[in-house]
Amino acid sequence: MNTPAQQAVSRLWNVTYSKAWGANFLLFFSFMLMTPLFPLYLSETFGAGKDTIGLVLAGYSVMAILARFVSGYLVDSFPRVRVLVISYLLFALCTGGYLLAGNLVLFALVRTLHGAPFGAVTVANSTVAVDALPFSRRAEGIGYYGLSNNVATAIAPSIALFVYAYRADFNLLMWLSFALALAGCALTATTRLPRRPRPLPRKPFRLRGLILWSGRSPACCIICFSFAYGIVSTYIALYSVEILHLAHGAGAFFLLFSVGLILSRLIGSRTLRQGKILQNGTVGVVLGVIGYALMALVHAEWSFYPAALIMGLGNGHMFPAMQNIFMGICTREQRGTANSTLLISWDIGVAIGTSVGGIAADMLGFDAAFGIAAFGNLAGALFYIFHTRADYLRRRIG
Repeated sequence: MNTPAQQAVSRLWNVTYSKAWGANFLLFFSFMLMTPLFPLYLSETFGAGKDTIGLVLAGYSVMAILARFVSGYLVDSFPRVRVLVISYLLFALCTGGYLLAGNLVLFALVRTLHGAPFGAVTVANSTVAVDALPFSRRAEGIGYYGLSNNVATAIAPSIALFVYAYRADFNLLMWLSFALALAGCALTATTRLPRRPRPLPRKPFRLRGLILWSGRSPACCIICFSFAYGIVSTYIALYSVEILHLAHGAGAFFLLFSVGLILSRLIGSRTLRQGKILQNGTVGVVLGVIGYALMALVHAEWSFYPAALIMGLGNGHMFPAMQNIFMGICTREQRGTANSTLLISWDIGVAIGTSVGGIAADMLGFDAAFGIAAFGNLAGALFYIFHTRADYLRRRIG
């Protein structure tokens, strides 16, 4: 039987972890409150066309990827909470910058710059969360941490659409988004971590050091999984309207996907608590194969919604397992780099999937596009089962 002191040390929801969880929730809530409405805002406010809207919004993703390359090094080389607070403050300032962007050029500038602190905060905050977890609860804690952005992503767009339908006031939503970002920044400013010992001098900055090379196997899996997700998530709205003739199909699809994510995080927490990381990942990739295959092979309303739920369940099992794999093959001083490698891999896959999916859908139709997505997901699942699991057991540090 554990003593009170031992229970305190092994407590999952300690103060630092809870603050990191809350800060991540506020980050994604602030982010997702405006993101679904930005195309409408640009069209109504600045008269921007679809091609211009796509160009303006793309700068955010590019900057986020670039920032993640550097932020892993910064998080591993400097006090992590300090990097987190500065990054979060810059994120909040950029969020408020939309209120001052009076023309399309200024908006594009603010939007592009906004990607850098977002990329840095996601790396820094997830690393702080892992640092705050006792080793015995780390796998479980990583799974619960993902709930923070899953829940925010599920409810923020609905609230934004409700507010806009009621008031039709973009400025109100921007102020709300800005306030949430400031609240998250204030929360991170109160976060404390034990000082890390530094037996060795800080390593010099090297480009090779920006990536966790020992994590190339799980990174390949993540690229395959996010490639498939990038295709489906980008073109599901057009598919639901043009092929299935469902006016609100995309909204229901993403809602069910989010429900699957949340349920799988809760269901998988017990498996992760028992240290069954690889088993949890296997369940996730198998469910992903079923969900994407259903999307690719059956084009009917009866299969559309179950596919969304199954894909969400698969992703919710897979992602925390993959993050635990990254954390298990790196040292404490490499956690920032490991997290940035994970997130960069996801972003690269989504970017490639969006591009390839658009070409395939335009030239060959949605059947081909979703078929390519299913094939990419299957490739990732097979690579995970036959290579990544063994590679993890061979490289595992802790």
